[in-house]
Amino acid sequence: MSIKFADLNLDKNILSAVRSEGYESPTPIQAQAIPFALDGRDIMASAQTGSGKTAAFLLPTLQKLTKRSEKPGKGPRALVLTPTRELAAQVEKNALAYAKNMRWFRTVSIVGGASFGYQTRALSKPVDLIVATPGRLMDLMQSGKVDFARLEVLILDEADRMLDMGFIDDIETIVEATPTDRQTLLFSATWDGAVGKLARKLTKDPEIIEVERVDDQGKIEEQLLYCDDMRHKNRLLDHILRDANIDQCVIFTSTKAMTEVIADELYEKGFAANCLHGDMPQGWRNRTLMDLRKGRCKILVATDVAARGIDVPTITHVINYDLPKQAEDYVHRIGRTGRAGRTGIAITFAEVNEYVKVHKIEKYIGRKLPELTIEGMEPTRKRKSAGGKPKGKAAGAIVNPAAGAAIRNRLKKALAANHAAKAIKKTVSKKMALRKTVSRSLTVSKKAVKALKVNVSLTMALAANIKKVDCFNLKAV
Repeated sequence: MSIKFADLNLDKNILSAVRSEGYESPTPIQAQAIPFALDGRDIMASAQTGSGKTAAFLLPTLQKLTKRSEKPGKGPRALVLTPTRELAAQVEKNALAYAKNMRWFRTVSIVGGASFGYQTRALSKPVDLIVATPGRLMDLMQSGKVDFARLEVLILDEADRMLDMGFIDDIETIVEATPTDRQTLLFSATWDGAVGKLARKLTKDPEIIEVERVDDQGKIEEQLLYCDDMRHKNRLLDHILRDANIDQCVIFTSTKAMTEVIADELYEKGFAANCLHGDMPQGWRNRTLMDLRKGRCKILVATDVAARGIDVPTITHVINYDLPKQAEDYVHRIGRTGRAGRTGIAITFAEVNEYVKVHKIEKYIGRKLPELTIEGMEPTRKRKSAGGKPKGKAAGAIVNPAAGAAIRNRLKKALAANHAAKAIKKTVSKKMALRKTVSRSLTVSKKAVKALKVNVSLTMALAANIKKVDCFNLKAV
């Protein structure tokens, strides 16, 4: 028997709001996380994008906020940390939707690019929930504008991404400023490495929840197109974007500069295109996202970080113009389409020398990407197989231990010789610099001696003149 939201013992105002949003049954991550969170347990939850994890931490947090705080003050009772402004905006939007029947509920978004003065004024009044990015929150904390004395719940959303972006020191500083008796809810795609170590440090006897990854291959059609170079890639992009079946499309690039270049080129070709990246002012980013949601922007060219939190059901296509730097980002990228039960198409471009990156993505998602070609635009350059044998006579040959040892010794000697050459070069450079310094000192000394001789000559001439004057005076006497 499937569980319903009514079975989770949520407040009637929250339950009514959830139903008005069209939700009846919780997703797997919600069904597992909400009961433990309502019991006050710390949680380490691993779930993929689009699994409903936002509601998994917001609903039990709002349930806790229905009770009056026993501590005095104006500071927040709950804090949500997110890696990007867009994700923070999405979390705040969801919180306001779930709490629309809680008339007294106040939330503040603390993100970079927004007015510092407005955020300061908002924090001067009692606030229930803060949704923030670590950088701007740290700025406000250092200026003494944030008081965590009342904090009851700390939530880290996409903790792995925050660590990838270098926020680990900021997160640790923020956590140290919060009460030790808080409840901590952590959500991440993985708990391997540094993020797992940090999670264990922040939580107390946490309930570990891992939701099995749902294969979205059924509703997201994936395609892989190899290309020879940038020119070939641009021809493929132009051909695909002229497909009448595209409603809205997100194109992912690896750099901020490239988002602007591609968006400008598409705009000049007549496409309703715009770009989105982290260096844009917050006002521009908000307008761009609003244009996307309203349908005024048909093609959005974005970086990975900037596109986090975009939830627009009408996005029918995702194009990976550049391959993601990390394999897990591929899942986040294609998750921008096929939302709200719809189907979508994810197209990935890869240059012929990027087969290793493609192999890493396929290994991460556990399936092969269907390779396609467009008639008349097939790649002409050959590529190596990811598991191919090396070329040459040594292919497949086994090197015996003695030969291997000899090779290692030669490499060691070569490295030692290289280090010695570098040391000699460094010493010679130092000696030449010293010689130049000595030469300059000698030049200065010679000039000083010359000036001294001139001074002596002038002094002697002056003395002679004085003597003549004295003699003249004596004769006159």
